[in-house]
Amino acid sequence: MNYNVIEKFLSIDGEGPTAGEIATFIRFGGCNLKCDWCDTAYSISRSAIGDSLTKEEIYIIIKDNGTKNVTLTGGEPLIQEGIEDLIYFLAKDSKLLIHIETNGSVPFYKFERINHLNNVSFIVDYKLPSSKMESNMHLKNFEMLSSKDVCKFVIGTEEDLKKAKIVLEKYKLLRKCLVYFSPITTSIKLVKIVEFMKSNKLNGVRLQIQLHKIIWNPETRGV
Repeated sequence: MNYNVIEKFLSIDGEGPTAGEIATFIRFGGCNLKCDWCDTAYSISRSAIGDSLTKEEIYIIIKDNGTKNVTLTGGEPLIQEGIEDLIYFLAKDSKLLIHIETNGSVPFYKFERINHLNNVSFIVDYKLPSSKMESNMHLKNFEMLSSKDVCKFVIGTEEDLKKAKIVLEKYKLLRKCLVYFSPITTSIKLVKIVEFMKSNKLNGVRLQIQLHKIIWNPETRGV
């Protein structure tokens, strides 16, 4: 089994629970959604061709980089053929911590071999109204999140903030997992998000800024 890897690089984790730590990123080509604000649109098309790599070759890249943190991203990792086999193979190395960035439309809990592995975490997006993809959310995902997982809300508007509050309360997310508000800084001022968090007493929600877009030009790839 070979996997279409359109980017592989060593950088820092720009967001999430290991933000600021070095990590190996493996980006797959192909996504089943097309968010209005997508910042990796080059990875959406299934025709985006990169390196055809085996699971063993991917593992060697990770080990050569010397990182414990691994981020599988896209595109959408969970629609890749054979992805469960790859994740299970990588997770056999207990020194690795594997984050799977998934868009919320794929039922991640159905991946039985990997769902309960201690070193595998799902970072699941809830697509808010500004994405224009909210209707694609697989809502049971948000019932099934656990303490090692993350729910991320990409915030572009005040409407997004209001809907995020509804969702996190409906699914009691703050009792289950880490919750992040990730702003689209070209669309909404950070202070609006902070004031919303304060006025709604959103204890436990974390505002995260994408570090890689501060360190490098936001359009820079492979960082």
